[in-house]
Amino acid sequence: MNGSNLTLFLALRYAFGQRRNGSRGDLSYVSTLALAGLVLSVAVLVLVTSVVNGFERELRERLLNLLPHVTATSDLGIPLPLLPADSGLAAQAGIAGLAPVILSNGLVAANGQVRAVQITGIDERYRSVSSLDDFVVQGSGIGFAQTPFGLMLGSRLAKQLNVGVGDSLVMVLPDQRISLAGAVPRQKRFLVTGVFASQSQIDSSSVFISLPDAQRLLRMPTKVHGVQGRLTDIFSVFQAREFLRQQLLIPDLRIRSWMTEFGALYQAISVQKTTLFLLFSLLIAVAAFNLVSGLIMIVEQRQGDIAILRSMGAGRVQVLALFSVMGVLLGLAGTVVGILVGVGLGLLLPALVSQASAVLGYDLMGQYFISYLPVHILMADLLLIAAIAVIATWLASLYPAWRATRLMPSEVLANE
Repeated sequence: MNGSNLTLFLALRYAFGQRRNGSRGDLSYVSTLALAGLVLSVAVLVLVTSVVNGFERELRERLLNLLPHVTATSDLGIPLPLLPADSGLAAQAGIAGLAPVILSNGLVAANGQVRAVQITGIDERYRSVSSLDDFVVQGSGIGFAQTPFGLMLGSRLAKQLNVGVGDSLVMVLPDQRISLAGAVPRQKRFLVTGVFASQSQIDSSSVFISLPDAQRLLRMPTKVHGVQGRLTDIFSVFQAREFLRQQLLIPDLRIRSWMTEFGALYQAISVQKTTLFLLFSLLIAVAAFNLVSGLIMIVEQRQGDIAILRSMGAGRVQVLALFSVMGVLLGLAGTVVGILVGVGLGLLLPALVSQASAVLGYDLMGQYFISYLPVHILMADLLLIAAIAVIATWLASLYPAWRATRLMPSEVLANE
């Protein structure tokens, strides 16, 4: 057996082998707790990082795919001939698609229930700025625009109103008309042709109708409220803003992007991920350095073995390597178990949160932009966490290993 194999064999035996009294290895009770602390710290870091990754993924892939990235509106309306038509210029400004829209607030009523909603009038071009069709769970998607006075609404809203595809509801607009009875709100009966479920706050507040129907209801036959667009790069907001401002030339034009509503949230998620990663990495370091006492005790218990190895020709470097490898093996074992525990909890946590919400009768995720707890486990994060934990335990093992090299074989064997 060569030197490297002997070092690894002895390190494995000291760390995990069975002693004469039948106990497992040389780890004391305190050291076992320290190793358990390392497992717990790694598991918590994996879990927290995965949850933050989940929120970031859902914001990018769900909410920002469903919502247009940039919106330009005018209270006076924008004449249809003024809408940008040159897709080449739009592409140069980082805009992948543009669609005219009519936006209004209103009420919808059905089965004795009334809800306030955001009404959006759209046509087929809306497919170029939103992936709304991907979230349709009942009926038709944006193709509902072909149905006169057809309507698509979110799943939560449909549940609250107790309606589904084929049912009708009444839409009430803030625009009033004067009759013999006085001011009467404008209202119209619509047929539900589609229900979408994005599992976000949009499901309980958004209603989509066809652009021609919205123009008739709001008396805008030749105008729209604005135009919405999708960006090739979600951060190229400035170029898109300048393009729309130059193309529309409307005095009261207001341009807002996804950053207006979700920019602070996106930044907060990024900052929290970095902050939490650093904080829990410090916990891993503390747990790793708690192993120092256990390794020192192992050195004390194995003084005779060390003296024999030194007397048989083992140098200080070999002794140092022995206990350093032992520390790395302990750290690697704790890291692997911690990662497995963290990944397991990450896979179970969404279902646990959902069940807890059902048992408590309270939506635990109701204050967030999505209605469930997202978990996204990235291999790169797992490798980084593993590297931090193993390096920390290796650094923690250097002092006990150095103490082992300071033992004098003659003094140890004389006392045996």
